Amino acid sequence: KMVMGKHSGRAAFRSRLDELGIVLEGEELNAAFARFKELADKKHEIFDEDLQALVSDTLADEAPEHFKLASLEVASKTGTIPEAKLVLSVDGAEHSAQAQGSGPVDATFKAIEAVAESGATLQLYSVNAITQGTDSQGEVTVRLEKGGRIVNGNGADTDIVVASAKAYLNALNLMQVGAKAHPQVEGV
Repeated sequence: KMVMGKHSGRAAFRSRLDELGIVLEGEELNAAFARFKELADKKHEIFDEDLQALVSDTLADEAPEHFKLASLEVASKTGTIPEAKLVLSVDGAEHSAQAQGSGPVDATFKAIEAVAESGATLQLYSVNAITQGTDSQGEVTVRLEKGGRIVNGNGADTDIVVASAKAYLNALNLMQVGAKAHPQVEGV
């Protein structure tokens, strides 16, 4: 494994992707490198697993983004009900919402739904650490169901609540563009 950091340049980044069997060109490479630099500012060491999650996140962004996270503020402390305030860009127009929930992720999902009004049901919420350490990225998978159709959304970030929001929005965007139904759905 090679560890990269914030001083790693574009050539080193591209070379490492090539070694991992990941080929990106043009805008895909530029977008992945921009995300790499953002992550390197948050995290001291970037591992191969971080690069793979970053590339997956970049490629997932190729689908048209009907919903996009503009900003997120979450408050959670002992003795109070967690609350999320967010701004979503919906086809370029900004919409704000706030919601309370049983935890910061629940509040965030409820705030997203206040804007999206998707009517989807959360079937799965899964969090995995991509690498070790307290500055590890969290990779979140969200499975949403609506009308018998199931989609999986993914998101990664060093902030698990942000990763959760990205995953939920990714699933909503996949629902919007007519992504393939999950293979577990009968008759599809």
